[in-house]
Amino acid sequence: MGRRSVHSLKAMKQRGERFALVTCYDYPSARLIDEVGIPGVLVGDSLGTTVLGYQSTVPVTLEEVIHHTKPVVRGTERAFVVADLPFGSYQASPDDAIRSATRLMQEGEATAVKLEGGAHIASTVTRLVEVGIPVMGHIGLTPQSVNQLGGHRIQGKTAAAAVKLLNDGLALEAAGCFSIVLEGIPAPVAALISERLAMPTIGIGAGPGCDGQIQVWHDMLGLLPDFLPRHTKHYAALAEGARNALASYQREVIDGSFPTLDHAFELDQDALEELRHLTGEATGVTGVGPFDW
Repeated sequence: MGRRSVHSLKAMKQRGERFALVTCYDYPSARLIDEVGIPGVLVGDSLGTTVLGYQSTVPVTLEEVIHHTKPVVRGTERAFVVADLPFGSYQASPDDAIRSATRLMQEGEATAVKLEGGAHIASTVTRLVEVGIPVMGHIGLTPQSVNQLGGHRIQGKTAAAAVKLLNDGLALEAAGCFSIVLEGIPAPVAALISERLAMPTIGIGAGPGCDGQIQVWHDMLGLLPDFLPRHTKHYAALAEGARNALASYQREVIDGSFPTLDHAFELDQDALEELRHLTGEATGVTGVGPFDW
């Protein structure tokens, strides 16, 4: 089977099937995700805070997203790959958005792109879709707007704010988005939006009423154990295992128990004899030579 189409999510919604997506940024992670059969992978600008050490997603560049999208595409055969349009790469004009999205698809080989924003960005979505670029929307808590929002705050907490989010979703659907991420939204609001939209909703911190869910690879596997937002569940504690493995490795190198000859490579006996002879002649030393044979 070939790579899934992004429209497979819509078919899942129509059949009433829930689905899981994962955000990741590298080849070995993408391989594991694909082997499990997860239908789609997002190369999110969350790579800034997760793997690059930035304080927010704002500093992430288009080049960095392209760089991380390439190995994810190489690591997947069936899952579609969505790449984030980072802050500043699409807000100025629809033409900027087309140029940036084109690079993500040509250079990064992404299947689709994702951008943040509601009704105000709908015209940009329309232009992207018109030129053949599949677009995933993203409303609610939009991390690229963290400075404007005053932090990572839950959105849609009043009736008026919830109606605005619903209208944003409807506008993005009309503009041609194939799906939409709902982040940091009260569960009843996300469920209402999911009911009203024909396109699939993908929740992160938006409760169980969404059509699908998405989690960040490092969060769900406990690779950053000191960071556990409420919307995340640790399905493993890999940081602890990695820490123990590193400590064991260091201890064995220091005490000499690693490596052993089981981890080394043999030399043909004739070649060994010739090496002994050559090193002895080369150094002017007879017998054993400079090596402790």
